[in-house]
Amino acid sequence: MKLRDKINSDLTAAMKAKDAERLSVLRMMKTAVKNREIEKIGELEDVEVLKTLVSLIKQRKDSIEQFTKGGRPELAAKEAAEITIIEEYLPAAVSDDEISEAVATAIAETGAASIKDMGKVMKACNAKFTGRPLDGAKLSEFVKAKLA
Repeated sequence: MKLRDKINSDLTAAMKAKDAERLSVLRMMKTAVKNREIEKIGELEDVEVLKTLVSLIKQRKDSIEQFTKGGRPELAAKEAAEITIIEEYLPAAVSDDEISEAVATAIAETGAASIKDMGKVMKACNAKFTGRPLDGAKLSEFVKAKLA
């Protein structure tokens, strides 16, 4: 079953269960996917749907940071709950060990020797983890450490 279809079926189930919080998040996810399809002028592949969901999580994390700074813990908690629901639809995040291994492999494959080659290594690592949530800042740290 495609991820897009799973979101739609879970949306229907949330309506029947009268789960307002989950229903709200699923509607938001469905809308984000639909908007990306309109931009693309075609149906999204699962990888593209995952990228859309990862961007929704990033938006929520930014909101949590702003709400925390603004003294609004109840809104930050609401955003955190939304992240939990969205993450149910994502594959397991990339672990530190996997990142380290991928960086070492990418350095060997690209022949990177200095920090100037960081872009090549980052691109190779990002390609390896397509479709899985990857913390770009963490990847950058690993690459800098290996190339330094």
